[in-house]
Amino acid sequence: MALIKSISGIRGTIGGKPGEGLSPLDVVKFTAAYGTWLLRQNAENRKVVIGRDGRISGEMVKNLVVSTLNGLGIDVVDLDLSTTPTVEIAVTMEQAAGGIILTASHNPREWNALKLLNAKGEFISGADGAELLDIAAKEDFVFADVSKLGTYRTDDTYLQKHVDLIVNYPLVDVAAIKAANFKVVVDAVNSTGAIYVPALLKALGVDEVTVLFGEVNGKFSHNPEPLPENLTALSNEVNKTQADFGIAVDPDVDRLCFVCEDGSMFGEEYTLVAVADYVLKHRKGNTVSNLSSTQALKDITLKNGGEYHPSAVGEVNVVNRMKAVNAVIGGEGNGGIIVPDLHYGRDALIGIGLFLSHLAQTKKSMKALRNSYPDYFISKNKIELDKGIDVKEIFEKIKGKYKNQPQNTEDGLKIEFDKDWVHLRTSNTEPIIRIYAESQNETTADNIARKIMQDIKEFI
Repeated sequence: MALIKSISGIRGTIGGKPGEGLSPLDVVKFTAAYGTWLLRQNAENRKVVIGRDGRISGEMVKNLVVSTLNGLGIDVVDLDLSTTPTVEIAVTMEQAAGGIILTASHNPREWNALKLLNAKGEFISGADGAELLDIAAKEDFVFADVSKLGTYRTDDTYLQKHVDLIVNYPLVDVAAIKAANFKVVVDAVNSTGAIYVPALLKALGVDEVTVLFGEVNGKFSHNPEPLPENLTALSNEVNKTQADFGIAVDPDVDRLCFVCEDGSMFGEEYTLVAVADYVLKHRKGNTVSNLSSTQALKDITLKNGGEYHPSAVGEVNVVNRMKAVNAVIGGEGNGGIIVPDLHYGRDALIGIGLFLSHLAQTKKSMKALRNSYPDYFISKNKIELDKGIDVKEIFEKIKGKYKNQPQNTEDGLKIEFDKDWVHLRTSNTEPIIRIYAESQNETTADNIARKIMQDIKEFI
């Protein structure tokens, strides 16, 4: 059993004792804390939008969330089976006080979570999250009396509203996509991508679409994180049907990756690179990605005359940096695309619209498009720590050892070596240090990571 309380939301495995897993009591407690926090921000606005991915526990968790919010005197607009970006968009369209998405994103099916949004439809800040956790710890909430209970209504119009926003987005070239006559395979991993992605593709004029794992039952047919080792069925189907490419999303449809026509991976790090390349060709400006994302985005940005800015890991941090530098496109190397003039949140659907526009306009195959970008390899590693180890001291010693190299300490420690880099950061949820290294040579990336891991072990 696991229960992780962080600024980005409340995540846990379903069942177990209260406080040890995401039990019904925990769902009620943290929903009540969130509702109380919202009412303290603005007692007049009592509307919250909710939506869920296709998880087995989704209906149960939703019923608990609705009843708790209603019990606080908060009105609920329920999108039911939806996506994270759709709920984000709905919060602003509904002029709601906030939103809750019931999804554990790429986690396996035994997990669920409450992802919490503010009135802008963006994830709540670190300070807001800390305040909310304090309210929960003290159980500092007061429920409404019987004459002031909140209302409940469902709204199934936001699928179409979200699709319309993308089809009408100025840089989405529907005519070019339609003319390209793409044949596509979608891996919907038994969640709401099975509803949203085919609807979008149809609106974009893509007629030949095969959906794998299209039953929305939450019984994920494979590990739901869209990594190469989990997408073998998609690769095989693209090959077998001679499709132009494959599309994979995670259960809440905020991460996006592609499979080339030969079944090889386009690379989730390169989803953002390709979309940014397309956007920057039409709009001059700056880009942002987190410190653990590929340098290829920086290369493409400079080539297109913009400035690249790194941020700390985490969507909230990426969004804050994007706002600070007025970025025209940004996101994370895990296939998360953020298009600021649509909304400040990772959105696989706008990612699909822009990526397919780029592919259609270049008239290249998916593989040829991938080959047009600089090749980088990221080596992802971790070291498990014993209790009581002083990570700050270890990082200080490594900083000293590599003091002649450019360093960034905004989020852990990032050290640059000419075109190569290594990023060390502790996990918010596990006693580990993550070590990511990138180079234009796979062996070099592995060697850099191995060398730093050796240093860490020596300093321990």
